[in-house]
Amino acid sequence: MSCQPGHLKKVYNWLKSKQACLLCDAISQQLLPLCVDCEAELPWLREYCRQCALPLPIQQALCADCTHQPPLFSQVITPLEFVFPVDTLISRFKYQQNWPYGQLLSAVLSQHLNYYFEEGGPRPDLILAVPLAKRRQRQRGYNQAQMVCDTLSARLQLQNPTQILVRSRETVSQQGLNAKARRDNLRNAFQLTEPAQVSNKHIALVDDVLTTGTTCSTISGLLLKHGAARVDVYCLARTGKPHGVQL
Repeated sequence: MSCQPGHLKKVYNWLKSKQACLLCDAISQQLLPLCVDCEAELPWLREYCRQCALPLPIQQALCADCTHQPPLFSQVITPLEFVFPVDTLISRFKYQQNWPYGQLLSAVLSQHLNYYFEEGGPRPDLILAVPLAKRRQRQRGYNQAQMVCDTLSARLQLQNPTQILVRSRETVSQQGLNAKARRDNLRNAFQLTEPAQVSNKHIALVDDVLTTGTTCSTISGLLLKHGAARVDVYCLARTGKPHGVQL
């Protein structure tokens, strides 16, 4: 039995035009539960590294890490910075089962991606959620990245095969680890159950937040090793560079 919640069939009516904004309780007047004023005040990511989406003062530059030691994914696409109130919304979605916040941010990401595709951005052949460690998923009851991935799949009509990418072993939390320790911690931590399905495919990895990029780069290396043509990363938000941590 899957422990993923049936979040696409919840009682929340996302198409109701008079629903309340999830941030301020005002009438949203939009298809999303987000009013125009709150939408305008979200921390939109406007200037960033063109590969890893690290917030930068100059648009379309490469950050120092992507210049000297680039990650294995081609590009990160995300609409928001991981600062207030987005950090709070994601934390409540991720740790407190406040799924409407995740549904809202996933809808914002899907709109951002839809615009990206309309402007000529390449559509992936497959989208895959970053898998959660089995122990952590048992404790939490769900994988928030898979929930985001399911929403993107439904809204953008992208193929979302589950169980292709899995965690092959437990790992400790990445928080507080330096760059080398992060890479060592993730060595052989992921596995493809059906490698042929990624061969010659453009694949997008889906996660809630990109912090250092180590996890997504590690998985990208695995996908490329098995013949993937390109790997991108889609996420709800991007953090600034953590102090003392290399991407």
